[in-house]
Amino acid sequence: MADQTKYIFVTGGVVSALGKGIASASIGYLLKKRGLKVCNLKLDPYLNVDPGTMNPFQHGEVFVLDDGSETDLDLGHYERFLDQSLSKDNNVTTGQVYNTIITRERRGDYLGATVQVIPHVTEEIKSRIRRLKKVFDNPDVIISEIGGTVGDIESLPFMEAIRQVSLEEGPENVMYIHVTLVPFISAAGEFKTKPTQHSVRELRAIGIQPNALICRSAKPISDDLRKKISLFCSVPVKNVISAQDVSTIYQIPLKFHEQGLDDIVCQHFGFETDPPELSQWEDMVHRLNNPRRRLKIAMCGKYVNLHDAYKSIIEAFVHAGVHSDAEVELIWISSEDIKHFGARKFLHDADGLLIPGGFGERGVEGKIEAIRYVRENNIPFLGICLGMQCAVIEFARNACGLAEAHSYEFYRDLKHPVIHLMADQEGVTQLGGTMRLGAYPCRLVRGSKSYEAYGTDEVSERHRHRYELNNAYREMLTAKGLLLAGVSPDSRLVEIVEVPDHRWFVSVQFHPELKSRPERPHPLFRDFIKAAVVYNEERNRKEPAEDPASADLARRE
Repeated sequence: MADQTKYIFVTGGVVSALGKGIASASIGYLLKKRGLKVCNLKLDPYLNVDPGTMNPFQHGEVFVLDDGSETDLDLGHYERFLDQSLSKDNNVTTGQVYNTIITRERRGDYLGATVQVIPHVTEEIKSRIRRLKKVFDNPDVIISEIGGTVGDIESLPFMEAIRQVSLEEGPENVMYIHVTLVPFISAAGEFKTKPTQHSVRELRAIGIQPNALICRSAKPISDDLRKKISLFCSVPVKNVISAQDVSTIYQIPLKFHEQGLDDIVCQHFGFETDPPELSQWEDMVHRLNNPRRRLKIAMCGKYVNLHDAYKSIIEAFVHAGVHSDAEVELIWISSEDIKHFGARKFLHDADGLLIPGGFGERGVEGKIEAIRYVRENNIPFLGICLGMQCAVIEFARNACGLAEAHSYEFYRDLKHPVIHLMADQEGVTQLGGTMRLGAYPCRLVRGSKSYEAYGTDEVSERHRHRYELNNAYREMLTAKGLLLAGVSPDSRLVEIVEVPDHRWFVSVQFHPELKSRPERPHPLFRDFIKAAVVYNEERNRKEPAEDPASADLARRE
C-alpha cells in the first residue's frame, strides 16, 4: 500500500519488562487488520549471538523458528499476534552485529580503516533493519523493538542507529513509540509522572523525540495526568496512551484501538485504510474472560519458579482453553518435589499433566515418577521433548521390565540407554546452534490420537534436541503396547509415542507450543484439553457433592 516502507521504533524506559514486545505485537496486529503488510523485528543489545546458550532463569524461553533460529521470546508474541512465521532476520543481537564486523575486519574488508561504533556498528544495525524490506517483499511497516531500557550502555549503538534512520528516511516515514512506567505510590495515594519525564528526557538527550507514549500503570490514568505527561514530554495528549494492567494480554490490542493508537499511526504515515475488523478477536477475548468450566493442569518441570521459561506453553494452554470454553489453571510443580514427596500428593486432583522440555539430569526422576502416576491412573498426559524421553524411560522401566533404563544424556555407562544421542550429533562440541533445530516433517500413523488431532498424514513441527528414542529398543517397546505414532519420513527418528489403551497419552519430540495461535490453537494442545475436560466431568460425576453443613463443621473442628 505504501510507496515507501515506514518504520516504527518501540523503546522502553524506567524499568525493563514493561511489555514492549506485547505493545509491538499489538500495534502490528492492528495495522495488519487494517490491511497493511507488517513485519516485526527485535533488536537485542546483549553480546550473545543468540539466546540458545543462555540459562532460562536469565532470559526465559528460547523461541525456535522454522529455519532453526534460536530467538528471543518476544518473537513468539509477534508470531502469535500476527499469525505469521518469522525468520532469523527478525532477531538481531549485538553479538551478531559485532561478529559480522570483526569477521569483515579480519578479512580486510575495511581497507585499513579504524573500525568504530560510528559509523561501522550503526551502519550494520541499519542494514539489518532495512534487510527486512527485501526479506518480506517491501512491507508497508517495519516495527522494531529495542530491548532493554533507554540509558543502558549496551543499547546506545541501537539508539544512535534508529536516530539516524529518521534523518535518512525522513521524519514522515519514521515513528518513535516509547513505553514507560507511571507508578502509583500507595503512601501518597497518587500516580507519579517523574519517572516518565526523566525517561523521555534521556531519550531526547540521544536525539530522539517520541511521537507517542504508552504509559504502563496498575490502574487507568486520568485525562489530567495524560495532559501533564503531554506538557512535560512534548507529546500530543491524544498520543499519550494508557496501558493499565489487564487480565489477559489479548485485551491489549483492543485497549489500544479504543484509544485510537492505530489511527494515530496511520495519520502519522498518511495511510488511508478501512477500520480494523476485530469481532473475531473480541469474541476470543470474551470467551477467554468468561469460561464455562475450570481445569487444573499440572506443569512438572525444573524452571517452575520462572514462568517465562515456558511462555509459549502457557499461551498454548490459553488458546486451547478458549476452544473448550475452559479456564486452564496451571499447577506449577517442581519435579524435585515429586521425587521427594511422591506424585500422588501433587497430581491426585489434576485434570492432566504436561512435562515440558529441558536439559540436564536434575529433576528427571521426579518427572518419570509423575508420568508413571498419570499413565497408571488414566489421567490425560502430554510430553514435550524431554517430556517424551522421560515417558519412554518410564514405559521401558515399568511396562517392559527394564529397571535400569535411562538416557545417554545423563549417564554414559548404561545397560539400557533407551534414549540415545542422534547419529549426526556425534562429535559435536560447540553448544550454540548445533542441535537439531527448526521445522522437520513427521509422518503420522492413522488411527492414532495424533492423527485424529491433526487430521492429516504428515505435519511439520519445530525441534530443539540432541537425543532421540534408541531404535534398538523399538521392537521391545511396541511389543509391550507403546505406539510409535509419528516418525520422520525416512522412519529413522521417532517423533511421537502414544499409549493406545490410555484415555489420552501423547508424547512428542518436537515443540508444538511454538506454533499455537490465539484464534487457531495447536491440535495437540486442543485435544489434550478436550480430554482433560472429559476426565474432569467424569471425575466430578463420581465424586459426590460435599454437604455445605458438613464442610462447615469440618472446618470448625
